[in-house]
Amino acid sequence: MNKLLNSQTISTGLAVFAMFFGAGNLIYPLVVGMTSGNSTGLGFLGFSLTAVLLPLAGLVAMILFEGDYEAFFNRLGKIPGALLIAICMIIIGPLIAIPRIVTLSHTMIAPFMPLKTLQVINPLSSFIFAIIFLGVTFLMTYRENKIVNLLGSIVSPLLLISLAIIIIKGFFSGTTPIASTYTPLQIVIKNVIRGYETLDLLGGIFFASIVFKILKQTTESNVKRLAYLGLKSGLLGVGLLALIYAGMSYLSAFNGLGLESLDAGELFREISFRVLGNGGTAIIGTAVLMACLSTSIALGAVVGEYVQHTIARDRISFVTALLLVLAASIPLSIYGLRSVLMLTGGVITYVGYPILIALTIANIVYKLFAIRAVKAPVLVVFVIALISYLW
Repeated sequence: MNKLLNSQTISTGLAVFAMFFGAGNLIYPLVVGMTSGNSTGLGFLGFSLTAVLLPLAGLVAMILFEGDYEAFFNRLGKIPGALLIAICMIIIGPLIAIPRIVTLSHTMIAPFMPLKTLQVINPLSSFIFAIIFLGVTFLMTYRENKIVNLLGSIVSPLLLISLAIIIIKGFFSGTTPIASTYTPLQIVIKNVIRGYETLDLLGGIFFASIVFKILKQTTESNVKRLAYLGLKSGLLGVGLLALIYAGMSYLSAFNGLGLESLDAGELFREISFRVLGNGGTAIIGTAVLMACLSTSIALGAVVGEYVQHTIARDRISFVTALLLVLAASIPLSIYGLRSVLMLTGGVITYVGYPILIALTIANIVYKLFAIRAVKAPVLVVFVIALISYLW
């Protein structure tokens, strides 16, 4: 049993799960249950089509490209590929993803903090929290070759155990499920869109690349062996993701009655308190903190690597690049994130994301069936998505 738990496949699979399961992933499946109610099975089915299968596609694609995301994007051409990578890095780095994790974490964690000054949502408390949170992220990320072990051996088990306690207790304390006002077809469609809006395909591509690179550095195996290990680990990580999504969806469906008007950022906190009571503060706080840190660690590592190798051309160390990325994330972790999301969210979600989906499918088909078409399919998808968005 100990050998199994210490195996590299298990540890890497847990790390993949931890990378995906960020603060936002605590919320999305809860909303699935809140809107689907007594038809949560249908809601989860729709949600998993895009929130589970698309990240899995990203993992498979990166395994086929041996973790080389530059080769993956450069099939569109060197300049378009470099431009798309840069845009993705900005999105998952200091412009949106990292600041969103920090601000959402502040909202969800503030009630558990002993320092009263940090429980008030204002610029000063946000600044203090951002410095502390990003500082911890740095300390857990700067030794890059230890990230997979850290996430797989410490962060992910703590996250899974705390979530499992909340979910299992919720099954026993749950009452009548919320009555959904939507038709079965509407429930499926709404949750397909909700899963799509997680944008986790971005994570599937870039998280897999960092895992593959670290495995190359720490494992004496040939490419086929690494690909096999990556696939097994990826399937385990995504499988755990689907399992937790299902549990969280049913948790809110049976324990969320009367909480329909709450802000999404408060939903997990209130449902968890309803299930565990005030005595469960440590468990709830652990779940939130591990979820927040796991993804910020992975994002910091990915963007830090990009800054070090691509932007700075290896003239700076990974530690310096990581510090630059985290420092650049501070402004939007305090001010203006909502405005940025209002300006860019629609374009990113409904124009940029379809391009990434089309490119992923084209690249998988290319590797598996040697069908070379990529520019034309991606261009067609881009035109259709842009027209639909502007319409």
